[in-house]
Amino acid sequence: MKNYTLKEYADLLSSVDMLAEAEMMGRDETVITYLTYDSRAVTPGTLFICKGAAFKEQYLENAIRAGAVAYVSEVQYETETKVPCLIVKDIRKAMPPLAEMYFNKAWQELTVIGFGGTKGKSTSAYYMKAIVDDYMAATGGKESAVLSSIDIYDGVIRQESHITTPESVELHEHMRHAVDSGITYLEMEVSSQALKYDRVNNMQFDVAVYLNISEDHISPIEHKDFEDYISSKMKMFALAKQAVVNLDADFVERALKAAEDAGSFKTFSLKDPSADFYGYNIHKEDGEIIFSVKCDKFDETFSLTMPGLFNVENAVAVVAAATLLNIPLEYIKSGLHRARSSGRMELYTSADKRVTAVVDYAHNKLSFEKLFGSTREEYPDHDIVAIFGCPGYKAYIRRKDLGLIAGEYSKKVYLVAEDPGKEPVQQISEDIAQYVAQKNCPYEIIEDRGVAIHKAIMECKRPTVLLITGKGNETRQKYGTIYADCRTDVEYVKEYLEEYNHSPSHVLENQNLD
Repeated sequence: MKNYTLKEYADLLSSVDMLAEAEMMGRDETVITYLTYDSRAVTPGTLFICKGAAFKEQYLENAIRAGAVAYVSEVQYETETKVPCLIVKDIRKAMPPLAEMYFNKAWQELTVIGFGGTKGKSTSAYYMKAIVDDYMAATGGKESAVLSSIDIYDGVIRQESHITTPESVELHEHMRHAVDSGITYLEMEVSSQALKYDRVNNMQFDVAVYLNISEDHISPIEHKDFEDYISSKMKMFALAKQAVVNLDADFVERALKAAEDAGSFKTFSLKDPSADFYGYNIHKEDGEIIFSVKCDKFDETFSLTMPGLFNVENAVAVVAAATLLNIPLEYIKSGLHRARSSGRMELYTSADKRVTAVVDYAHNKLSFEKLFGSTREEYPDHDIVAIFGCPGYKAYIRRKDLGLIAGEYSKKVYLVAEDPGKEPVQQISEDIAQYVAQKNCPYEIIEDRGVAIHKAIMECKRPTVLLITGKGNETRQKYGTIYADCRTDVEYVKEYLEEYNHSPSHVLENQNLD
């Protein structure tokens, strides 16, 4: 990987109208060997980025002591050891070109598929990954990279994720890892925050898939209002060579107008036969979800083994994206058939078939509407019991939306911790509870997710579907500013269903029924 001099970084910032002032101190030809905004990661030769509302001057001092040879900032600091500085007009807008240059435009060596929307991004990304990986396995390629809200794989790093779309420095680093590992495809979720704050500038999507929109992420630390949210989402199209747009989404006319900024775009729909990719004949057969897709190249039948009728919409979107990338039909079919997403629509059933537990990441209005509606359709004779929470100090509208939806469909609701951060869990739960109560649905506040799951399982007296949402297979829970280790919802479900199966009262009850 080629390294650049401090002067070359200054010239770059000047060329994009970001450089306000450069204090070079005669060190123009200093070679930059690393780029970061994390003072703990600094190595000798680093160009250090001073970013964030929580930035402290001490971080810069620490970085210089660790070997930073220059820094980028919106203001100049009086440091103990003088080093060159590049003063920029907007640190967030300056970061993407810096990252792209440092990591040698790695994105240009990848086929990048981006997924945007309020819900379905992670499921769609993993559908796409399964298709691409089948294609790669058959043609001698490497497993594709993925950047999602669930986890990250870039050929070097494989770990649980705590942010939907990384900051631009990490984003370009992941792409460099992928390229250096021989990977040729990358699937990624594209969040509204990433688009709003320019994290994905200085790269391009080979295909950008727009799934849907509903009011979400409205809070003082996210989007000030819906207009800010939707306008941020629309920025994805201008970064795309090709786009795929859901005709069934709300505000579709605005999306179609924005899609004109892409090199070209196609549409998909489950309702409108005139769409470029039309999904139809959706039904369940032998435990699988069967559907057909018609486009100008084929009219074919596909199958999903991952539960949830609502996932057909995501699948049709991915069929469209894969077709635009000229991936052969056989791999689209095989990938969708085997596709799984950890913590997404994972289904477990008790031995007596009375308890069905669904673990899913559903966490906003659209995903709740789809999940609860689909569950009622697929399990018409079962009660529904919901176990969920909401994050602290974020997306306040969710508390009302999720409370009303869960209250409408559920026999009972358990309100639990879900990354409360610095906000008391009791306060979050009470906010949600007022809306659950509006639907005359009983609720119980139990902070510990494990305790709530255990109680919900052991108290089942008739056929019941437990919808356990929000955390999926995540192994950490955010309290304050710390991510504390925790057991996953899947682990809880498996253990407590086993306990249920061997509980003397349930065994005796089932014997009596026999």
